[in-house]
Amino acid sequence: MRNLSKRLANRALLAGWRWASRAGEVVPGTREAEKFGSFGRGSSLGFPAATLMGTRAIHLGEDVLVGRQASLSVGYGPTQQDLPERGLVIGDRTVLGARITIVAHVSIEIGDDVWFGQDVFVTDSGHGYQDPNLPIGEQFGAHLPVRIGSGSWIGHGAIILPGANIGRNVVVAAGSVVRGDHEDHSVVGGAPAKLIRRYEPGVGWVGTRGDVRPITSGHFGGLFDEPEDTIATA
Repeated sequence: MRNLSKRLANRALLAGWRWASRAGEVVPGTREAEKFGSFGRGSSLGFPAATLMGTRAIHLGEDVLVGRQASLSVGYGPTQQDLPERGLVIGDRTVLGARITIVAHVSIEIGDDVWFGQDVFVTDSGHGYQDPNLPIGEQFGAHLPVRIGSGSWIGHGAIILPGANIGRNVVVAAGSVVRGDHEDHSVVGGAPAKLIRRYEPGVGWVGTRGDVRPITSGHFGGLFDEPEDTIATA
């Protein structure tokens, strides 16, 4: 009887959680979505969210998918009135993984078809430290806009720092710490992130040591078009 009660309680709890997850999603037409600067058709923000702040300065394109426990914020606090009109702009069909944190104060722009792994952190402002008599948390750093180009992939746990300018179709390796400019069609990684490989038309994907990986096409890189012996040794 005890096991049966536990099974029933577990079943009821999971069913209730599934219902809450569906009902709590922020989608077009919900009251929460109407608080955003714009919230595109087909977009969804998973339930529960961790923090949503300054949403009138946040703009989501169409078919954007944001995972659970996400934090999206613009400004320094919920009572701040002088927010930038487009503090955080997220393009169409972009996917932001669970537990991501994006903190904007001036401008963070994420292009179309960008995919984030989980636990990614992006901010356009850091902290100062030069005043030895003032707590670090009360020293605000410079605001430097962040740009992430369309088609890029930001790996699990990456940190994108103020002033980062990431080009189109860039791969950022998991756990990387990114600042500065990174060219289109490149692979970067490390802390701080450095160039690992870049695309050279007519040549391929060239590594920093001169090794070349071939250009392929399609969602699976032509994997299923190759002979079986090539697949087995790839």
